[in-house]
Amino acid sequence: MSIEVKVPVLPESVSDAVIAKWHKKPGDAVKREENLLDLETDKVVLEVPSPVDGVLSEVLIAEGTSVSSQQLIARITEGAAAPAAAAASAPATQASAAPVAASASHADQAPSVRRMAAETGINPDTLTGTGRDGRVTKTDMLNAQKAPAPAPAKAAAPAPVAAQGARSEERVPMTRLRARIAERMMQSKNSIAMLTSFNEVNMKAVMDIRKKYAEGFEKAHGIKLGFMSFFVKACTEALKMHPIINASTEGNDIVYHAYHDIGVAVATEKGLVVPVLRNTATQSLGDVERNIAAFAKQAREGGLQLEDLQGGTFTITNGGVFGSLFSTPIVNPPQSAIFGMHTIKERAIVENGQVIAAPMMYIALSYDHRIIDGKDAVQFLVAVKNFLEDPVRLMLHM
Repeated sequence: MSIEVKVPVLPESVSDAVIAKWHKKPGDAVKREENLLDLETDKVVLEVPSPVDGVLSEVLIAEGTSVSSQQLIARITEGAAAPAAAAASAPATQASAAPVAASASHADQAPSVRRMAAETGINPDTLTGTGRDGRVTKTDMLNAQKAPAPAPAKAAAPAPVAAQGARSEERVPMTRLRARIAERMMQSKNSIAMLTSFNEVNMKAVMDIRKKYAEGFEKAHGIKLGFMSFFVKACTEALKMHPIINASTEGNDIVYHAYHDIGVAVATEKGLVVPVLRNTATQSLGDVERNIAAFAKQAREGGLQLEDLQGGTFTITNGGVFGSLFSTPIVNPPQSAIFGMHTIKERAIVENGQVIAAPMMYIALSYDHRIIDGKDAVQFLVAVKNFLEDPVRLMLHM
């Protein structure tokens, strides 16, 4: 029985996707829920699992092609066995001829390969393809572009001056995720009257708590106690005090949210994604740490779902993990503000009339100045600072 494999239903905000990679080829045995291919949208990479056990009988859409919701992309023969025995008993003459028959002509190559051929002048027909059925892939083209040109027949070796002066370039199209990030950043820049306010926090109290309760916290919650959970809870309490910071804009309307869904920026190899922690007011420090760890793991492995990235009311980004001392984060529309954490540095401060060394962090709030006044932004940062410098306030909600 032939089973159709279709593109999953995409949300209204996602018009199409690109087939990033096929993990199976025609003739491969597949198991139910085994990943067949990766679909890259402008927000996240989705896995498309096999609906049944069987054999992938037909792949209808090649890698690099745009597809839409519910589009037919492959067929699976349910319950069939992979034709391993038939392949093994093929005549030797056929086996030896297979590579030539499998190689694809220039016209049959993927769009990305044809585009690179036009840009670089490299003929794909002259390359040994590593893709399915001997097809030349974009990686093959990139490798050919990087490969040194053969030396002229008369030259015994490259001239030293030429070798020292040789330079190379690599042109790689933006991924859909990177292109979407660029689009969102320009949208924010062009549509928001953005301003950033700063403050600094003495992190000693939080660091003392982490040191004192680290072992007990990990035993109780199954995860280490980090800094991010303190910032999520501190921001949540500060948002309750200053609800305009948690608001969003829709046309000329200001939408006040009676809940707190905080996005936490996570860096991946393909770009920045922002999964959303739901109802942070009801989450404990342990809940926050577990949920952030789960999101980070899913982001690295490509397991985030579209719904994980949608609907946040506020965002926290942590440039401190990369060593950033100071920055102005960019607001994620339609949200009205974003909070920035930075690296902790021991600096000299004055406390009770004495100069002491303390672990200090600069914090930032970028905000939409069309609806948020400077007073609200500054008071929000002061509230976060007070919660972190005296964490008992978090437990007492004061």
